[in-house]
Amino acid sequence: MLNGHTPKHTTFYAIGLSYQKADAEVRGHFSLDEEQKHALIQDAKKEGISGILVTSTCNRTEIYGFAQHPFQLIKLLCQHTRGTVEEFEKVAYVYKSQDAIAHIFKVGTGLDSQILGDFEIISQLKYAFTLSKNLGMTTPLLERLLNSVIQASKRIKNETEISSGATSVSFASVQYILNEVEKVSEKNILLFGTGKIGRNTCENLIKHTQNEHITLINRTKDKAEKVAGKFNLIVKDHAELQAEIRNTDILIVATGAQNPTISKELIYCKKELLILDLSIPKNVADDVAELENVTLVHLDDLSRMTDETLANRKKHIPQAEEIIEEVKADFNAWLETRKFAPTIKALKRKLGEMKDAELDFQRKKINDFNNEHAEIVSNRIIQKIMNQFASHLKNGSNSTDESLELIQKVFQLDEVSK
Repeated sequence: MLNGHTPKHTTFYAIGLSYQKADAEVRGHFSLDEEQKHALIQDAKKEGISGILVTSTCNRTEIYGFAQHPFQLIKLLCQHTRGTVEEFEKVAYVYKSQDAIAHIFKVGTGLDSQILGDFEIISQLKYAFTLSKNLGMTTPLLERLLNSVIQASKRIKNETEISSGATSVSFASVQYILNEVEKVSEKNILLFGTGKIGRNTCENLIKHTQNEHITLINRTKDKAEKVAGKFNLIVKDHAELQAEIRNTDILIVATGAQNPTISKELIYCKKELLILDLSIPKNVADDVAELENVTLVHLDDLSRMTDETLANRKKHIPQAEEIIEEVKADFNAWLETRKFAPTIKALKRKLGEMKDAELDFQRKKINDFNNEHAEIVSNRIIQKIMNQFASHLKNGSNSTDESLELIQKVFQLDEVSK
């Protein structure tokens, strides 16, 4: 259905991988930082891809775009990450046309999130669009589609209770701490990494634990100080990381590094230490779990937590799906109108040319020819004909392609296909 609104012979695809089939290690192979996203989009432009969205979060990496074949998008992803095509094929998915549209609706409304009802992904999609737009890689269709997904997301958030309770991995991590650690308000907590997940986790810690012993460390100290200033927390230099780990009871790691930042060598503890790794790729080395007194929990473990909140959210899935279908139907109706708009425009131009030629002919034959009246009458006839064609195309969706082809053939509208 998306063909005809994009450059010739291109189709809308969604390709990617997520927590559902790819574990944290594999997702790490395909994760994209900002520099990689820029480079990928610019290479897509060179490949002749007209519109593209690129997202990479802790739970998924996806590309939405118009291509001649999905392998164009898969190749771009593998070229700009550590992932291979063979690895991609084992865990990934590829959706085409309407299936791709359905997928982006499901993702953008939180129904495909690792924690059901997590609406953080919609901000990621908005950012992906802004990035592509700045690089000249969006289309009107892509913009309309994303706006429709945003509309569905807002409605689901406002009209259902699917987002009640925990709304993110950062909240789930704090819930885990509250459930597993006694007297949490008295424990020393060290947060390493103050990116988006780190900031959200920090806010949830302060809100729900009443803990006044929270220390922040970030490779760029001024970023940590901005967060600390907001909450009146302690900030330490990155060089003091090892010493602070020794003094802490709970270590939360939320850095954006591509390789582990916490290794066995950094940890020496004679008391119990809980480590939560909220990073993709993993930022805590797996062998840290072998250390005595250390409990290591990764975000995949947090996201598998099933509780009453999750069970309650599932009850609202049918209502959310109804909203998606309503908004998607509006989008598809717009898509159909857009599909036949070029033909209608070309037909109107053709009829106008026929009218002008006929009026010129009659003007030469008839004395006192009333040009003004002839223009009014003929223009009204053309408009009535146009309305009939438009009505037929809108109401006869099952045969729209055949009708368009017939109109183009009968009126010789060659310019439509050029």
